[in-house]
Amino acid sequence: MTGSLENLTVLPDAGPGVSGDLLSHVLAQIRLTGDHVRSHEVAWSKVLELEADAAHVLVVADGSLDVEDDGGERVVIDTGDLVLLPRGLGGSRLVASASHASVIVCRFSFDPHSLRGMISALPGRIHIRRAEGAGWLDGIVPFLMVEVTDDEPGAALMISRIIDVIVIRTLRTWVQRGHTTGWLGGLSDARIARALKVIHERPLQRWSVDTLADAAGMSRSSFCERFAALVGRSPLRYQNEWRLTLARNMLVAREARVGEVALRVGYESEAAFSRAYKAMFGHPPRDEPALPSEKRLQK
Repeated sequence: MTGSLENLTVLPDAGPGVSGDLLSHVLAQIRLTGDHVRSHEVAWSKVLELEADAAHVLVVADGSLDVEDDGGERVVIDTGDLVLLPRGLGGSRLVASASHASVIVCRFSFDPHSLRGMISALPGRIHIRRAEGAGWLDGIVPFLMVEVTDDEPGAALMISRIIDVIVIRTLRTWVQRGHTTGWLGGLSDARIARALKVIHERPLQRWSVDTLADAAGMSRSSFCERFAALVGRSPLRYQNEWRLTLARNMLVAREARVGEVALRVGYESEAAFSRAYKAMFGHPPRDEPALPSEKRLQK
């Protein structure tokens, strides 16, 4: 393993699209752990009970669910549809609207420090209909259920990894639909994606708003307004959070000392780096816990 920052910022070759490459790069920094898969049978008009604040992925294997919320608009989750709930149901309820509903429920949790601004900016509910996800859902869901019923060693890790893949594939499908919100909208907007790509490829460079606006092919004012609306951060704040996220990756992997990491991500002093790090993560970099040794080996 190498501690080079350059190796942390290599963009995957995912094809000709700027946003496609960048999406892979960003999603690689979001860490989650899947810890629970269950198949639920919900009788007509009954509510599907979920842990209030946990993140979930739901796949309706048969029947349908109605989403009931304060907005009053009826949303139907039909057979073969998937719903991603990054922050739980909130004030909504899921009610079986057919004679019954068979639902596969996957519970997971995000690492709260992995690009937390992006996670908090995800919409409360992402709905992928069967026509949009059948090509990959029809293959991966049966595989997941085989692992759920398998008591072989390593099954728990396999389940967690499969949930990881489902969440990432859901986010990618959502971006490809082209009417996303939050930072996903930034990735699907060709001009903002160009600026994001510049930041990700060269995080140590001291970018000015004018330079980033030029990369996006926009005026300064239009760029700042559009970037903030889609990404939920100003361009320079986003760059700083990205640099600190890269720093955290190195610290948890124990690749370098705090002072060395500070220099690698562009801070002139360890004190300034420590202040910024604590402001973002809630604790100083010296208190960052290491990844378990087995996870470091998997990186």
